[in-house]
Amino acid sequence: MIKQENLEIIKKTAEEFFKKICFEPEIIEVKSLPNEETVSIDLEMEEPQILIGERGQTLAEIQHLLKAMLRRKIAEQFYINVDINDYKKKKSEYLKEMARSVADEVALSKKERVLGPMPAYERRIIHLELAERENIVAESIGQEPERRVVIKPADKPIN
Repeated sequence: MIKQENLEIIKKTAEEFFKKICFEPEIIEVKSLPNEETVSIDLEMEEPQILIGERGQTLAEIQHLLKAMLRRKIAEQFYINVDINDYKKKKSEYLKEMARSVADEVALSKKERVLGPMPAYERRIIHLELAERENIVAESIGQEPERRVVIKPADKPIN
């Protein structure tokens, strides 16, 4: 778990960052879960689309910039997750539901399905969601930025 004084530095740096780029969120909540190295920075604002960008790309770049700034101020190892108006949370739930639905379809039809290109963190959500399924296999194929997930029926076990 990250130290309290470092959480305060993260919050202050995030507030300054958004003020400098002329976007002052209504709420900035910074929290760390016990026994985790990830710090959540949750923002609420009226017009989040500009900071989220197409397919969350701008949000990913903001997260990367903020992390780079914070590494200069904090020696402790940590990760950050920036979310605006629960965009990532909603996207994650959508991806999990879509993964389950496609996996069910593949298991019934015995025909593989190739999902559209997506960033690594989205592919990871799908892989984690389907990891326990024994009747399908999910794997990533292709090169960035066109890398995608293929969901296939699992080979039948030999008795």
